[in-house]
Amino acid sequence: MPEGIPPISFTTPSPRGYLYACASVDPPGRAPFVRRSARRERMLAQWRALAQDLTELDEVACATVFEAVLIPPIQGGPRHDVLMLVQTTSPAQLAAVPVEKLRADLVMPASNTRRIGDTDATAQGTFLFNHFTAPDPEAGVAAWEGLAAWYTAKTGVDNSTLLRPVEESGPYAFVNYVRLPGSAPAFLLNQVLRPSFHRYVRSTLKANGMVAMPILCRPA
Repeated sequence: MPEGIPPISFTTPSPRGYLYACASVDPPGRAPFVRRSARRERMLAQWRALAQDLTELDEVACATVFEAVLIPPIQGGPRHDVLMLVQTTSPAQLAAVPVEKLRADLVMPASNTRRIGDTDATAQGTFLFNHFTAPDPEAGVAAWEGLAAWYTAKTGVDNSTLLRPVEESGPYAFVNYVRLPGSAPAFLLNQVLRPSFHRYVRSTLKANGMVAMPILCRPA
């Protein structure tokens, strides 16, 4: 941990189940910014209608559709421009969600194992889904805890909901769901312009064989 950054205090994990689903409809090529697309708008309308139907199920607490606004061009990273996060009353209720209706490229049932603040305190603003790969998921979570302390101290992030997949066959060790304190470009610049980001954040990821692949989005 860099000098001057206090250890982070986690709140009680959420008892809910999480179904993270996403699709690549009309993502940008090499450019990071996501432009408007008629194809994407049609898919967003379909997913919004489905989200409304899902919230009528007793097992579903809420369902939120997101559209990507910025996808850094990371080699091998996800290029999903339409996303949905369904929250069930408990992880045991995830099986009640009719995932086949989503026609998604990725569906990840998950539970929350680490939490900072309340990511869902407001539906306004910019949100981050950061996809992590790690050869050892448990070691990866331990490394992420130090990274979370850096982000709360240096970038003003006051919330985080870490989603661990309930199945081990998925492509990611975990996905971090965060509400950002400002715009997508401002958040990225606030990282890369800090020397400690390169000295600590990037070196920690490399030392643990981890890759972080963010998608920044807004509620649709």
